[in-house]
Amino acid sequence: MFVFAYGVGAYVIFLLTFLYAIGFVSNWGVSLTIDGTPGAAGGGLGAWIVNAGLLWLFAVQHSLMARPAFKRVWTRIVPAVIERSTYVLVSSLMLMLLFGRWTPIPFVVWDLGLNPLGFALEMLSFAGWALVLLGTIQIGHFELFGLKQVFLHARGEELPPPKFRVPFLYRWVRHPIYLGFLLAFWSTPRMTLGHLLFAALTSGYVLVAIRLEESDLARAHWQYRGYQSRVPMLFPVQRPLPAGEPERTG
Repeated sequence: MFVFAYGVGAYVIFLLTFLYAIGFVSNWGVSLTIDGTPGAAGGGLGAWIVNAGLLWLFAVQHSLMARPAFKRVWTRIVPAVIERSTYVLVSSLMLMLLFGRWTPIPFVVWDLGLNPLGFALEMLSFAGWALVLLGTIQIGHFELFGLKQVFLHARGEELPPPKFRVPFLYRWVRHPIYLGFLLAFWSTPRMTLGHLLFAALTSGYVLVAIRLEESDLARAHWQYRGYQSRVPMLFPVQRPLPAGEPERTG
């Protein structure tokens, strides 16, 4: 019961953090946002250093704890059934730290104001967040965030071995979740230097994370290299992989 409660609690914290992240990046509905309050001052060298440091801390934690070598060592300390939940919990806490300590840099790079183009960019950002969520659902949302593992454990069952499969979105691009994040971060009618720093550094991290993740997937699934050669990484620049091809797990 403790394991089940721990997994559910970690998932709830993740879900709340994810929703807060939407408001943080979109400057909407939450108290702490990427641009702060309208007319806020700030943005000296210290803000750049602190903000970059916060993003670096999250990137290191998020990538390190996802590596198979780390998991092998970590599961000697933490029960394997809650390894994923712990990863989700720590990642959420690191994001909370970023939200709480982020310093707005309010210098405006562009501001489209209230016009159709600005509205379209706002909607594209929300579409990016929706793509992130759909991407997780297609590769097993509850398993990805540790909930399935603790549910099966409560029933006395084990998680089945992963299979290589390619759901619909993954026939268009190999990483629709990362594409969703890029759309969410860059599509804004009002870009400040702080937002630009956030978008640029997270985009750099996405490219690094993809290389690490694909290396792990290629070692885990012999089919991955063939899939990698036939499906674009981030942008759907060619026809999707036909249905009936070998499938992929995330």
